[in-house]
Amino acid sequence: MRVHLLDGTYELFRHFYAVPKQPDTTGHEVGAIVGVLGSVLGMLEGGTTHLGVATDHVIESFRNDLWPGYKTGEGVEPDLLAQFHPLEDTLDAMGVKVWAMVEFEADDALAAAAHLAAQSPQVEQVIICTPDKDLSQCVSGERIVQLDRRKRETRNEQGVVARFGVGPKSIPDYLALVGDSADGYPGIPGWGEKASGTLLARYEHLERIPPTASAWDVSVRGAARLSAALEQDRPLALLFRKLATLRTDVPVFENLDELRWRGPTPAFEQVTQRLGVPALWDRARRAAR
Repeated sequence: MRVHLLDGTYELFRHFYAVPKQPDTTGHEVGAIVGVLGSVLGMLEGGTTHLGVATDHVIESFRNDLWPGYKTGEGVEPDLLAQFHPLEDTLDAMGVKVWAMVEFEADDALAAAAHLAAQSPQVEQVIICTPDKDLSQCVSGERIVQLDRRKRETRNEQGVVARFGVGPKSIPDYLALVGDSADGYPGIPGWGEKASGTLLARYEHLERIPPTASAWDVSVRGAARLSAALEQDRPLALLFRKLATLRTDVPVFENLDELRWRGPTPAFEQVTQRLGVPALWDRARRAAR
C-alpha cells in the first residue's frame, strides 16, 4: 500500500496562477478548483488508492499568536480566497478524504498523517505531495518521501541532505536560522543557507551549537559575526524553530481504510454540472471502475 498525502492549499494556489479563468454556472470563478479536481483525478487514474488532502480552511493558525508577522490572508486575491471552501466541498463530493484545518495548518495535517501512516506495517511508502520545504522534516529514508508533482521530483532522506545540507530532523532548526519569507519570519541576521547547513550538519540542533565561534570545530565565513548574531537572538531562533516545527498530534484518521478512494459520491455529478465540467463526472466513474 502506498499512501499519498496532498497539499490542497498549494495545489489551489498553483492552479490559480496556471490555468485560465473559468466561471461556474452562477458566475463565480472556479478555474483553480477545476484544475485541482482534474489533477487529483489524474492521480486516481494513475493508480493512487489511498489519498488524503489537507487544506487551510483559514490561513491563520495558532502560530499567529506566537509571532505577529506570521502569514495571514492579507494580499491573497479575492477570487483565489473565495475558492478555498468550495474546493473542500467538491473534493468531499468526489469521495476524497479532506482535512480542513482551522487551528492548525494544512502542513500539520500532512505531517500527522505521514507519521501515523508510516507506523502501519501495511504501508510500503508514504508520499507527501508538496514542494514545501517545511515538509522535508517529515521525510524518513525511503519510507516517507516528498514529491514535487509539478517538477516530477521525489526527495528521499538523502535528497533532503543534498538540498539543504542537513537531515530531516534539523530542518526546523535550519529554517529558524535562514527564515521563511513565505511564512513570515525572517530568521537570524547574516545566517544564510551555506552557514546554516554547515553548522547544523555538525551540531544538528540550535542548542548544540557552541555559544562562541572559537569553539566551533567546522569552518564558516564570518563565524564571529554569525556567532554574535545567534547569541543575541537565540530566544528568537528558538521561537522561529517552534514556528517551523510541524505538529504530528493533529487528529487526521483512525484507520487507513478512511483514505481508500471508493469513487465519487452521487453529489459529484451535480457539482461537475455546476462547475461546467461534466466530463469530470465521467472520468471519476471510469477511474472508480
